[in-house]
Amino acid sequence: MLEHISTPNAPAAIGPYSQAVKAGNFLYLSGMMPIHPEDGTLEVSEIKAQTAQILKNIDALLKAAGYGEEDVVKTTCFLSDIANFGAFNEVYATYFVHKPARSCFAVKDLPKGALVEVEVIASR
Repeated sequence: MLEHISTPNAPAAIGPYSQAVKAGNFLYLSGMMPIHPEDGTLEVSEIKAQTAQILKNIDALLKAAGYGEEDVVKTTCFLSDIANFGAFNEVYATYFVHKPARSCFAVKDLPKGALVEVEVIASR
């Protein structure tokens, strides 16, 4: 059975999807964007600030579901420019200190002109 998870402390979905879905012990977070949940605006500064905002959004959604960052087993990271890989990693490493499995690659474009998007799978 699926349980849809949502919180006002993470950005609302900008399309026909859930913020997160729990299936058994697994929690699947939709791609998190660098959007401020308070007003729906995009964090417009550089990659490090966008990554930090995404990590705040991920943390809020994990907590809403009763999970923590240590429960994250896999992330998929989308960068609009692979040249941002190093700067992205600097911020990412401060949150995911337990080093979950990860895929990271460049894509042509991201919604709202974002520089980065991260999706997460967690398990307890």
